[in-house]
Amino acid sequence: MSEVSVPPLVTGSTPGGLADYLVDWARREPGRVLASDRVGDTWQDVTAIELQRRVDRLAKGFLAAGIGPGDRVALMSRTRLEWTLTDLALWSVAAVPVPIYETSSAEQVRWICADSGAVAVIVEDGAMRALVTSCRSTLPELRDVWQIDSGSLEELATAGTEVGDAELRERRGSVARTDLATVIYTSGTTGAPRGCELTHDNFMGLAENACERLGVVVDAPGAANLVFLPLAHVFARFIEVVCLRAGVRMGHCPDARTLLDDLATFRPTFLLAVPRVFEKIYASAEQRAQSAGRAPVFRWAARVADAYSRALDAGPVGPALRLRHAIADRLVLRRLRASLGGRVEYAISGGAALGERLGHFFRGAGLVVLEGYGLTETTAPVTVNTPDQIRIGTVGRPLPGVSVRVDGSGEILVAGVGVFRGYRDDPPGSGTALRDGWLPTGDLGELDADGFLRVTGRSKEIIVTAGGKNVRPGPLEDRVRAHPLVSQCMVVGEARPFVAALVTLDADPLPDWLEQRGLGGLSVADAARHPLVRREVQTAVDEANATVSRAESIRAFTVLPEDFTVAAGTLTPSLKLRRHVLAETFAAEVEAIYGGG
Repeated sequence: MSEVSVPPLVTGSTPGGLADYLVDWARREPGRVLASDRVGDTWQDVTAIELQRRVDRLAKGFLAAGIGPGDRVALMSRTRLEWTLTDLALWSVAAVPVPIYETSSAEQVRWICADSGAVAVIVEDGAMRALVTSCRSTLPELRDVWQIDSGSLEELATAGTEVGDAELRERRGSVARTDLATVIYTSGTTGAPRGCELTHDNFMGLAENACERLGVVVDAPGAANLVFLPLAHVFARFIEVVCLRAGVRMGHCPDARTLLDDLATFRPTFLLAVPRVFEKIYASAEQRAQSAGRAPVFRWAARVADAYSRALDAGPVGPALRLRHAIADRLVLRRLRASLGGRVEYAISGGAALGERLGHFFRGAGLVVLEGYGLTETTAPVTVNTPDQIRIGTVGRPLPGVSVRVDGSGEILVAGVGVFRGYRDDPPGSGTALRDGWLPTGDLGELDADGFLRVTGRSKEIIVTAGGKNVRPGPLEDRVRAHPLVSQCMVVGEARPFVAALVTLDADPLPDWLEQRGLGGLSVADAARHPLVRREVQTAVDEANATVSRAESIRAFTVLPEDFTVAAGTLTPSLKLRRHVLAETFAAEVEAIYGGG
């Protein structure tokens, strides 16, 4: 067993709840810009005092509507400023926001509303309202449904004009750090989602310590963050709190199709994303270079960036490599930074393994990706690489106030300020979730001598072949997925004679790739069967196989004619594989690999 504990830099001595972060800024620096809202083609700054005014008006509306202390209010929307306003307004009246992903099905909406006991739901548009309406008859506790795009929040605020300031101050003043702040439902990769109860102190204690540890990121002059991950996810929600605590200017991007335009105009100084976003950024840059006939230059620059980053770990960078890096920067790398707004120095990555290849490339390109690790049950981050303590290929050291242990079986256990208080209405589950104050994560890992954690897989995802070989699918899948033509990969082989994989194609770079080989016009389904495409996927598989023994290697694969998607239920909203759903959906394809079809 190995263990590392990092003492807190900040203790939870400040009273109050999450909404008090905004109150403090409005009092101390009323003109400080805390948000920028996209209106047409421009960003309109919102000062602390203006944000406080909007929050107070909405909070009074909730009071007028009868929202009481501890009442759960579900929120289903894309990432937008109204989400942050609603969070703060509900926290101001001691209520409990319950996030729902915009992509959720009617059954998922019904389950979350019923399990949480939501008394009201806020939705973004008519389609989401129709989804809630379709299951409303099974939700006896649900009283109100408010729609953002139809003006319901403004109507609420207007209805609250009769509520006095003193009543709102009294309600906000009743909130303690130990109170429930939100119920966030797990993504359901292995079964039905469970509601994780997170307190104000879970967010505040962790955010306060993270801000101290990552001061160079969040306290940088003009610090700004564009949130584009779903705010229904605990990772994005935590960064929302970090921005409020540190006074970082925050923007919201509701549509991935406008992300590059939004990055260019908002010009953030740091980002948060899941590894798939960095894979897409790299693949898009490579594809653009290939379309412009500059593929050899891009690949040379990528190798130089990788070598430069690795040299930083080894000691002083030699003059020859510095010169090559300067040339690569002028030809390729600075264009990549410019596409992200030109000011981004750091990015925080979580949710899955990033991999050394991308970590070194981006650091060599001038964007340091700080890879971290966490769970919904831990209010997101447990460990993170920091600018002064970074080891690419690991997920960093524990944040202050957090302890990490790896037991004899290799399982990662966590204790500390971010660990949740339990599962919603599930005393048996909550009781087994903690072992003497330690949360078993179900993930496998290793701690090195300096306390850096490396995640090696999930205990429930280990594949045991018919020959008794234990195979961790995650690293193999990451390697295959790194190929620009590949979108997703799922490794299979439980109780089978060998390891195989289901692979999908990335529809974005595919048309150009096909056009350059005289295959323009092929559909994704036709491309999946074409020998040239299969040969290209085989190169990705070969590269993955080079990292493992023959018994662990992928011996066969099928290229599927359709991608894994959130809408189809084969990916979680945070883009993790829903393995049990995929196994059922593509059972025939798996059987065919092993000669059963």
